[in-house]
Amino acid sequence: MKNYILFSVCLCIAFATSAQQKPTELDKSPMDMSYWPANYPLLKLNGKAKDGPVARIVYSRPIKNNRTIFDSLVKYNEVWRLGANEATEVEFFKPVKIGGKPVPKGRYTIFCIPNEARWTLIINKDNYCWGSFIYDSKKDLLRTDVPAERNSEVVEAFTIYFEEVKTGANLIVLWDNLKAALPISL
Repeated sequence: MKNYILFSVCLCIAFATSAQQKPTELDKSPMDMSYWPANYPLLKLNGKAKDGPVARIVYSRPIKNNRTIFDSLVKYNEVWRLGANEATEVEFFKPVKIGGKPVPKGRYTIFCIPNEARWTLIINKDNYCWGSFIYDSKKDLLRTDVPAERNSEVVEAFTIYFEEVKTGANLIVLWDNLKAALPISL
């Protein structure tokens, strides 16, 4: 009986170690996160956070890598996931206003329909999307247009962050030689 138990334990250990999933390789478009207020986790850790965060955004950061981005890799007038891999997620910890429209506290996906002069930014209620392949406009909470501006510098890694302003914050989106800013107010 002791041998049977010992054999069973050894067999279980052998299966457990051989069946372990291997870690994935480093993603070409690593995931990143940005908070409003900026660096909120560090502020909280250091006891300097006055309140909870207003918002955070979780997104993957593709690299330009000598590619033509807009109207090539990212098609003009087509829905884009605003990053790479899973659709970009934005979470509001408080009710906010975007384009004068109320957005309740909650977690959403954010999509974009870019063109040369302006981008239509879309707040959508369908979470857990991979890319924009199954984008459903019936789940849009709101759409708002923002101007697309040329940058003086080329931005290699797709970047999103919150920039505080008097009226709240702008969600800044940068990549290649373009920039868009989505105004958000409390």
